[in-house]
Amino acid sequence: MISRYLLLLLVWGGSAAAQSSSCEVDRARLLALDEQQFDQDQSGGWRTLADTPGCNLAAADLLRDYRQAHHNEAGILYWHEGQLRAFSGQSEQAIVLMNKSHKPAAQDRAGWNQYVDATIAFLRKDRAALDKANAALAAVVPPVGKDVPPVVNGVMEVSMADGQTMKIRWPPNIDVVEGLAKCFDQPYETAYGSACRPPQ
Repeated sequence: MISRYLLLLLVWGGSAAAQSSSCEVDRARLLALDEQQFDQDQSGGWRTLADTPGCNLAAADLLRDYRQAHHNEAGILYWHEGQLRAFSGQSEQAIVLMNKSHKPAAQDRAGWNQYVDATIAFLRKDRAALDKANAALAAVVPPVGKDVPPVVNGVMEVSMADGQTMKIRWPPNIDVVEGLAKCFDQPYETAYGSACRPPQ
């Protein structure tokens, strides 16, 4: 059974955020959370704020404040702040943040850096760079090992702790990058969405 931690390493991605009106949260409580609770709780942490329509930038600022309060340079925190700013049209700020989420090459076994490069190319509206990053991501070799599910026909089946099976295309985020290519002329929030991605 693959660990939740390994799954997070493989899929290190982001979640789309909707657009609201009241962006007030208990900042002190959220800023006091540990990184796992703040960043990876799908129904808590910064995501609660980001899921409130109109609060993407407030959630981005919360991520920035969390990093600064904890002196935390985790790439995933930069990535999620960058995504939220990109959703709100702050492409230049997003690019700077996303660049800080690159991993050392020796630690990147699932094509994270190629995914980052593809997203930055999209935000820069550089189609050639996006296509190059897409091809590089598609060429990432699947990992092997007794604790790693095999990739069959481009899909990795992951057994979850609750007994459910999750199917993940290999490499992770390839469907997102294909969506960015398909909807290249759309805003990032639209191109990132499921409507632009190939059917599963």
